[in-house]
Amino acid sequence: MSRILVVDDEPAIGWSLREMLTDEGHAVDLAATIAEGLAAAARTIPDVILLDVRLPGRDGIDAIPDLRAVTAAAPVVVMTAFGDLGTAVRAVRAGAFDFLVKPFELDHVAGVIARAIVAGRAGGKALDPDATPATLIGSSSAMQVVFKQIAVIAASDRPAMVTGPSGSGKSLVARAIHDHGPRHDAPFVATSLRALAPTSHMGELFIPGSGLLDRAAGGTLFVNDIACAPEDVQERLASVLDAAPSADVRLIAGSGNRPTMLGLIPRLAERLRSLAVEVPSLADRSADLEPLVRGLLDRHAAATGGIPPAVTVEFIAAIRSRDWPENVRDLKAAVEHAAVVARGAPLERSHLPVDVRSAGGPVAAATHHLATAVREWAAAARQEFAQLPEPDLHNRTVRLVEATLLREALAHTGGNRTAAAKLLGLDRATLRTKLRQLGLDD
Repeated sequence: MSRILVVDDEPAIGWSLREMLTDEGHAVDLAATIAEGLAAAARTIPDVILLDVRLPGRDGIDAIPDLRAVTAAAPVVVMTAFGDLGTAVRAVRAGAFDFLVKPFELDHVAGVIARAIVAGRAGGKALDPDATPATLIGSSSAMQVVFKQIAVIAASDRPAMVTGPSGSGKSLVARAIHDHGPRHDAPFVATSLRALAPTSHMGELFIPGSGLLDRAAGGTLFVNDIACAPEDVQERLASVLDAAPSADVRLIAGSGNRPTMLGLIPRLAERLRSLAVEVPSLADRSADLEPLVRGLLDRHAAATGGIPPAVTVEFIAAIRSRDWPENVRDLKAAVEHAAVVARGAPLERSHLPVDVRSAGGPVAAATHHLATAVREWAAAARQEFAQLPEPDLHNRTVRLVEATLLREALAHTGGNRTAAAKLLGLDRATLRTKLRQLGLDD
């Protein structure tokens, strides 16, 4: 049985954690302030401390050194609902073992506690403070998770995977892992396989002396759109990983698909999935829009030698009202356009470029999403069906889209095939034939 000290001034959280941890077989002490926590730790030394950040009287992170001194360096797991990059930096520098972002799942807490107990008994050290990224902007809960994952992955030298939608910042995450890892003084080389012809992948990566692998020697090679790699290139990359440490390079792969959907050869996929970061879309981190806008303006001003313009409430409201299908890439282009048009004046809604998706109405926006989805599906399908004599991607795509369209038309007309055929611009016999061919004639 282990003893857990929970320091949190919210009674409901303390109660729920105590109930869960007691059911797991642990003894639990509760404290609502740092003073109470230090007193409880002095009475009975805990194996792990769960510590909130915002506490009455004294900040939780500031108290981590005192708590670790009283408890013979018991692992401290920080709990926060308000954390940003600064909070993460302070926590790891103070010696935090891990982070929990509120609201959290109790099953996840149990897993973190189990790891902390094992690490504490093994003398495990806290996260390296230098492993916290300094170039990424965001204080949302989604980005707090990303910061934590980067910190953990940067401390390792193993292959890693960065996934996320187009324009979300995968290359920035890969760069942060490199900059805060053991190879930070060596080269960081990045490429996107989608931008290269498949027949050129082998040469671009592996030509002795001038290939990207040799250029990244001693450092990190970031290969984005890894799912576009032909199988022979994947085999070669897997061989490079198997040859470590003689092949002195760290591989970070990027993809728009989650690790379980990549369609990579098993040998390569297994090496990449062990350490993974999933970068959220802007839609999943809307709380970061305003700080992102201000950060992008600061960077634009630094690059152009100007002064960041003021930002009006109306401008931020317009940013929030838009859809950003290409995520930070779209936002960056719009913000820089506004800064140029405003010519030093405070940014207004009118300074933003015309949103062609909104201007074209819902169909234009949906068309953009459809095109993005088809591109992602095609990349995955190329890998899934590459070994077939005839991958037949065109026919597979047409059947997939057509089946979805027919189902939607029938649903819209309440199953009335005559009305559905009219909506689709087909005669009823043609619709009936297509339904039968697609297995929808039931």
